[in-house]
Amino acid sequence: MASSTETSSQPERPARPNLAFRRLRGRRSPAEFAALVRRAAREIGERVSCDARYVGRVEAGEIRCPNYAYERVFLHMFPGRTLTDLGFAPRSSVRGRAARTVPQAPAVFGTTETRASHEPYDTQDRYDPHENDHLNHEESDVLRRAFMTGGGATMAAATLGPLGLTIDATAAVRPPRRVGTPEAAALEEAVRSIRLLDDRHGADGLYRRAAAPLRAAYALLDAGATRQTTAERLHSGAGELAISVGWLAHDSGRFDDARSHYAEALATARMTGDPALEAHAFCNTAFLARDAGRPREAVRAAQAARRAAAPLGSPRLMSLLALREAGGWAGLADRTGCEQALARAQALFERGRSDADPEWMSFYGEAELEGLEAQCWSTLGDWRRASRHARRAAHLQDPHFTRNIALYTAELADDLAREGRPDEAAAAGLRVLDLLTQVQSSRIQTMLAGTARVLLPHRRTSGVSDFLDRHAAAPRPARV
Repeated sequence: MASSTETSSQPERPARPNLAFRRLRGRRSPAEFAALVRRAAREIGERVSCDARYVGRVEAGEIRCPNYAYERVFLHMFPGRTLTDLGFAPRSSVRGRAARTVPQAPAVFGTTETRASHEPYDTQDRYDPHENDHLNHEESDVLRRAFMTGGGATMAAATLGPLGLTIDATAAVRPPRRVGTPEAAALEEAVRSIRLLDDRHGADGLYRRAAAPLRAAYALLDAGATRQTTAERLHSGAGELAISVGWLAHDSGRFDDARSHYAEALATARMTGDPALEAHAFCNTAFLARDAGRPREAVRAAQAARRAAAPLGSPRLMSLLALREAGGWAGLADRTGCEQALARAQALFERGRSDADPEWMSFYGEAELEGLEAQCWSTLGDWRRASRHARRAAHLQDPHFTRNIALYTAELADDLAREGRPDEAAAAGLRVLDLLTQVQSSRIQTMLAGTARVLLPHRRTSGVSDFLDRHAAAPRPARV
């Protein structure tokens, strides 16, 4: 019965069950097999969010060919086999499946994007000139299109072609039908795309463009879903998208906007009884409160997040929340409270990863642990300890997270400058300037400006004048 409402999103040919892939799953449940996929991805440094639904879609033949990330994971899991051996169609046979008419809009940076050109994780613009992967055509690109298009009239009216829906700048027109699984999947993919772009390039330049998919997400909620499970995915996806857009505002210095987006996500979590979303919203609220100079609120928000997260069974999540609380205690100049929270964060972190870890926590590893601890010691004025942890963070960070490498190195430069080691601080500052050719982040720019002010009296020290001159000549990206 639901098929009549989803006709426009169905493949052109009937799906054929992938029996080969089903045989490989064996007696494991879809959820158990998805856990193995995620574990295999971690082994090779990939980031996939495989769950039971994804496994079901593969086995049902809805996904005829996986995207490149999944391909690498599957070939790692089953060495010596090809995609065809795993029951998938050759990639060449699913490219160019753009028969459905979708209104074309000018791309953000003057390039042209087609349905047949890129993967969901694709960043074919000036922020990422190195990626050339192709779109997994089995995934709906409803919100991805809204995210990747922008500028002028395009941004004011982001057209979601498969829905026949136009999002106006002032009002959302209700879609003519209820939405289903393809739209929920597209919403989840939009969240992943935003996170990936932020990991690599920072928030500046992304925030305004992320507003279109957020408006579209809430229009989908207003339209209603065909099934309760789809409605739950839509609410969760909209909440996570609000947090992602809130983080882009936060990292680019728009604290009031960030607070509004986090509050919207929290309201969504409370309405739907979603503890995972509630914990995430409180976690980010705590981080924002710390940065906005409200340390007591940071402590309380982190503690609220901890209560929401308690039943989720993720030690890594509880570790991150302890670090959020430690940041608040540091802002209150409560060294004892900060040290206790840091010790708790370390103990929880050492319990290792879990299948219960939320997907959005992919950034949280040993490098982030060290980086957040460095920030605590810096706030407390212990520059020596802060610089030691910041150095470890920059060394340990996965190269994929370019923005975080720049952040930790900027933290290191500032700590070294305040510790009285201007030559080392200047060297670290120069490394940050090199990274800022790839990353746009107001947070990092602000940190580097503070370091430059501290180093001004040391201009004659080796390397310092080079850093100050380059910093003064560096372009300051406009807020968009």
